[in-house]
Amino acid sequence: MLQIQTLQPTNLATTPFHHHHRPRCAAESAASSTALKAPYSITKINHSIQSLCKKGQLKQAIHLLSQEQNPTQQTYELLIQSCAHQKSLSDAFSVHRNLVDNGFDQDPFLATKLINMYTVLDSIEYARQVFDEITHRTIYVWNAILRALSLSGYGEEALSLYRRMNQTGMPSDRFSYTYALKACVVSESKLSSDWRGKEIHAHVLRHGYESHVHIMTTLVDMYAKFGSVENANRVFSSMPAKNLVSWSAMIACFAKNGRPFEALELFREMMLESGGDLLPNSVTMVAVLQACAAVSALEQGKLIHGYILRKGLDSILPVMSALVTMYARCGDLELGKNVFNQMEKRDVISWNSLISSYAIHGLGNEALSVFREMVQLGLSPSPISFVSVLGACSHSGLVDEGKMLFDSLLKRYGIQPTVEHYACMVDLLGRANRLDEAAKIIADLRDEPGPKVWGSLLGACRIHCNVELAERASRMLFELEPTNAGNYVLLADIYAEAQMWDQVKRVKKLLEAKGLQKVSGCSWIEVKRKIYALKSVDELNPQIEQIHAFVVSLSKEMMEKGYVPETKVVLYDVDVEEKKRIVLGHSEKLAVAFGLINSSRGETIRISKNLRLCEDCHTFTKFVSKFANREILVRDINRFHHFKDGECSCRDYW
Repeated sequence: MLQIQTLQPTNLATTPFHHHHRPRCAAESAASSTALKAPYSITKINHSIQSLCKKGQLKQAIHLLSQEQNPTQQTYELLIQSCAHQKSLSDAFSVHRNLVDNGFDQDPFLATKLINMYTVLDSIEYARQVFDEITHRTIYVWNAILRALSLSGYGEEALSLYRRMNQTGMPSDRFSYTYALKACVVSESKLSSDWRGKEIHAHVLRHGYESHVHIMTTLVDMYAKFGSVENANRVFSSMPAKNLVSWSAMIACFAKNGRPFEALELFREMMLESGGDLLPNSVTMVAVLQACAAVSALEQGKLIHGYILRKGLDSILPVMSALVTMYARCGDLELGKNVFNQMEKRDVISWNSLISSYAIHGLGNEALSVFREMVQLGLSPSPISFVSVLGACSHSGLVDEGKMLFDSLLKRYGIQPTVEHYACMVDLLGRANRLDEAAKIIADLRDEPGPKVWGSLLGACRIHCNVELAERASRMLFELEPTNAGNYVLLADIYAEAQMWDQVKRVKKLLEAKGLQKVSGCSWIEVKRKIYALKSVDELNPQIEQIHAFVVSLSKEMMEKGYVPETKVVLYDVDVEEKKRIVLGHSEKLAVAFGLINSSRGETIRISKNLRLCEDCHTFTKFVSKFANREILVRDINRFHHFKDGECSCRDYW
């Protein structure tokens, strides 16, 4: 990564846009010394250069520039804008050199334009050099460099400069605040950026900028990035005026932070409150589709699809890619494939959407086929492409294929494997009960594997009840993620399956001592375009007693046909009958019963679950699909389970 904060002003003779000044006559020198004091009268050549720039004839304009002894500020402005527009770095250097030679290198207005130009040309180091070399820094110069750094992803450097700006006594304006907050969003240091963001928020309030919609919207974005949904919502709710970007930012905040219901409700509120004046854009649509996907709201997703077609948003690639993902995550893979096939243009994100769609349905060979087709068509796979296709191999048990893909990352595609790729490999080997190989991958890593990799190993130990490796993985996870209750619960699950009840109690005491709580199981089901959430303890659902009674009735009937409750998933050392009562209260069983009660005969039941499907719910649902003659789709945290005629698409490999 480019360490911009360490750049020092460079020797003038060594930069692309500095060279030795050409010899100049006395009159020229005198004119140059007054360049910043009084504008030159526009000459015929200046006028011609400006005219050529406006016509897009940059090369001819630069050729004429060498003949003009007194270029004006406006001439340089148009030349700089033309270089940015035509994405020509070599021409940018030529114009910049000429500008320096003619004494405009300390012009704050042109410095701002140069910084913006180098930002567009992805040459942030030269933008920073322009900033370093100008002595008179106006607020516009400061804002230009803050914008350049934040847009280019150098959040830490931008925040460091923002502190320097404050120390010089330069007051912030609405743009300074917006760019500083954007710097917090892109900063790699989540903890310090969160604190700095709150500090800037307080500064905004102290200086009376809370009515500026752009600043407040960026605050919503910042809090969303850090997962501070309540803070984001408070900012949003306090805004005296909201525009489409504000609404979209808050909808996206809910959608990306596990609050899909609120995202859909806020979208409905936006449409009602605006009276049709606010037309959702592509950003809004992507966020709403993500919310539909999160709770398997297929019918609502179809309504959104209709809206997209009516408003002509079907030519926007991110929207169409989100549609592919939405249909797949709602269980209708065919509709997702149809959307993909109808796309006139496709980028790597579109292909990744289809690959991940096959992956979540456990169709590894199909995902591999799509990946190969994408490569044959000349598209370079992204790091996310490999995460998706390796995940597909993992859920299908395609170990050898996955290993070959992983090896090709660096050798064939020049992509340095990331933590996500190593986590995929550990998951792939671990699911296949090749835990020693998975552990060796971790041992061979030069850097600290991180929680994703250790989490994959612990998850694999849960599948195969490997206590020794689980203890090793959990020790690391307890250090890396001391407040993640899920790691403690997974270890307790493994101890419970091994009937090590004293260890189960020890882990539970650890949870209590740290004030952590196990995430409650929750399942969602869509019935008649309305989404319902089912939990084990749910006093608000008016049908809850009927649902529990129906589950008990179903289980008794199925036990006569061979169903045996798998009570090993219960983390309590209680008698078998009590364990049976506990497993019957799992949220996915309640959702299945709710679907049978409230849907039409023959209608497919679609459920999404916030945790991994337990073994007993898996067996229970297989029996229900057979004896109730229903197709049941359940998406857990890892993949889809398509139950039909007593069988599951995962073939008990999940």
